[in-house]
Amino acid sequence: MATAFHSTRIEAPARLHLGFLDPSASRGRRFGSIGLALDNISTLVSAVPYAEFNVCGASAERAREHATAVIEHFGLNDGVRLAIEHSIPSHAGLGSGTQLALAVGAALLEAHGRSVNIGELAALLGRGKRSGIGLSLFDQGGLIVDGGHGAATQSPPVISRLTFPAQWRVVLIFDHASEGLSGRAESAAFGALAPMPAEQAARICHATMMTLLPAVAEQNFAAFSAAIAEVQTIVGAHFAAMQAAGAYTSARVRAAVEHVQAVCGLVGVGQSSWGPTAFVFTPSQAVAEQVVQELQHAFADAAGLAFMISAARNHGARIERDASAAPTRIALA
Repeated sequence: MATAFHSTRIEAPARLHLGFLDPSASRGRRFGSIGLALDNISTLVSAVPYAEFNVCGASAERAREHATAVIEHFGLNDGVRLAIEHSIPSHAGLGSGTQLALAVGAALLEAHGRSVNIGELAALLGRGKRSGIGLSLFDQGGLIVDGGHGAATQSPPVISRLTFPAQWRVVLIFDHASEGLSGRAESAAFGALAPMPAEQAARICHATMMTLLPAVAEQNFAAFSAAIAEVQTIVGAHFAAMQAAGAYTSARVRAAVEHVQAVCGLVGVGQSSWGPTAFVFTPSQAVAEQVVQELQHAFADAAGLAFMISAARNHGARIERDASAAPTRIALA
């Protein structure tokens, strides 16, 4: 039976993956993640009534697969034109796959006036198998810590969600000539890694719980930076065997990060997920601008390297519907 259709646009934020808590389940639960939503990079999906099923724009083939699964599973009208107006760069460590899948599914459900359950969508579209931060950040934004996977976990539970300080900034370092691991290569890398020692996982968990989260709550930039440095040092060493530049996927990105550490004295640095994107946390917009100027000067001849300043995003996906549409809810479950 046909349902009412309302034109809908959904913008889903990119995210930084700041580290796993326990990737080897040495303390009982596997993975557990720290993530931060970004304000300046996103995927934007629109759904409008159309004579047939049509998908266009960036990552159209992946979007078509997601859309087909959602339409069939929920029994939706397939007379829709789905446009990916812009998208998060793929294979860059910014969560592009999860945000595209959720944005496509949520746009279709919202357009049909249906409630959106992020957990159900994620299970249908095969997201959240390791990290749950992409699901939670789509829903809520801010800084998220998820509790990883236990024996009966479907979507990793959120164990902390904090508003990130509005004045803090992150400088993103991109290498457009490099890609992080994904898909089968990522699965193979996880399978080949030696288990993380329990004492290292314990250090990450303690740094997260007793330094990183309190520092965000109290807006203590120095303590937050120190916690990020500790987590990234341990996680980077654990994954180094699977990456071309040790703790980093890109040697050029690693050089840029090390330059910032040496010249600017900032310690809250690291790589997001498998990279190659790296991040440098700064206490203000002014300091972030100084960092970018220094990087542009020092790496002027490094073709493919690019730099961006972003604030955190303290809310989830933006939803726009036409004026005649009745409100619906997005639920994380």
